Amino acid sequence: MTDEYDLIVVGAGPVGENVADRAVQGGLTAIIVEGELVGGECSYWACMPSKALLRSGQALRAAQHVAGAAEAVTGKLDAAAVLSRRNAFTSDWSDAGQVDWLESAGIDLARGHGRITGEREVTVTDADGGTRVLRARHAVAISTGTDAVIPGIPGLAEAKPWTSREATSAQEVPESLAIIGGGVVAVEMATAYASLGSRVTVIARGEILGALEPFAGEQVAVGLRALGVDVRMRTGTKRVDRDDHGVTITLDDGEQIAAAEVLAATGRRPRSGDIGLENVGLEPGRYIDVDDTLRVPGNDWLYAVGDVNGRVLLTHQGKYQARAAGDVIAARARGEDVRDDAWGRHVATADHRAVPQVVFSAPEVAAVGLTAQAARDAGFEIDVVDHDLGRVAGASLHEDGYRGQARMVVDPERDVILGVTFTGPDVAELLHAATIAVAAEIPISRLWHAVPAYPTVSEIWLRLLEGYGRQAA
Repeated sequence: MTDEYDLIVVGAGPVGENVADRAVQGGLTAIIVEGELVGGECSYWACMPSKALLRSGQALRAAQHVAGAAEAVTGKLDAAAVLSRRNAFTSDWSDAGQVDWLESAGIDLARGHGRITGEREVTVTDADGGTRVLRARHAVAISTGTDAVIPGIPGLAEAKPWTSREATSAQEVPESLAIIGGGVVAVEMATAYASLGSRVTVIARGEILGALEPFAGEQVAVGLRALGVDVRMRTGTKRVDRDDHGVTITLDDGEQIAAAEVLAATGRRPRSGDIGLENVGLEPGRYIDVDDTLRVPGNDWLYAVGDVNGRVLLTHQGKYQARAAGDVIAARARGEDVRDDAWGRHVATADHRAVPQVVFSAPEVAAVGLTAQAARDAGFEIDVVDHDLGRVAGASLHEDGYRGQARMVVDPERDVILGVTFTGPDVAELLHAATIAVAAEIPISRLWHAVPAYPTVSEIWLRLLEGYGRQAA
């Protein structure tokens, strides 16, 4: 193996893999440096195992809410079978298949911890302490992602809490689980473990899913309680203690909650503390600032792609960035023109106002673009259209007693949609249509001609447009 490549990528998660793949497809040579499993957080401790844990409960609830099917469902989830299925989706935490893919894509792999030790230089230290110096002809891309934050609650670190890694890889279902946090990880893991039979308590300092439309968090809190979850909002945690019987969480008001395990789900921090940023004039441990081509200002050879740049902490958005970064690295290496204007091939414009996200809770939440409040904060004069999703014919066929809501945020001056939020069973499958409308800024006058099939849940688009038409009139 050569020690000189056109591109060196530090971090072999989905983002790093895509940066390298796009560059190789563009005619460059590339090597990925990885100290853990090729495939990264998403494949083994996040997206894939978490959704595998959630899917069985979703399927059971779906059957229970359709007459005829409901009468055929008489049992509970088989927790061991759910965990086994989850294990299969992680390949039992073996990355052999991912390594085979790297080889088939023409991407080399260096196992070990990578640190930037100079301009276009990465030194890799393997598990035995041996080192190898890699040099890049054109670029180095940092795609090291993030780690879970353990908040500074007295006693919490000493209590050996679960993070998202332990929650998604556990081989047994605890009798009880206390979750500190109210964001996506907290909500999804509360949904999963309550479905698997654990007694779950959620302790959120603020609201549930506070970054989304308020009705989304409100409906998810109702859904969690329906699953038997004890949801505590606007509640602080004073300290955590562990003994031979489990953990005791003391709340700010002095009340104590006992659980077998505690999950810290209070956010993420960049995995940038020991990758040599100080050697190129950057501050270790912080998110790495980049321009819209994912290049680090002041270092024309250095890129930071995915969660580590702090723009959007979502795998699909990181892969979107990776495609732009890989293409622009190849273009610059070949001396070609770079399309760095908004929505050009070599930029990640969608990071700013067209980010899709799904929370796989009960009900699901699917959202893209700006919330109503975020749009107002950005200076837009907006119209907001709400509709009861359960009143759409296709929804009532999809599930008996379907409950959900839709919101469309419109910029009437330009006649375009700024954001859409759906709640309800299986609304994840509605999201891409909304994403296209937001990202492409399709005029609402043209959307009237995109006719939804009847009777489908997608008929919600007709109802939203009708609601906006009445407002506009």
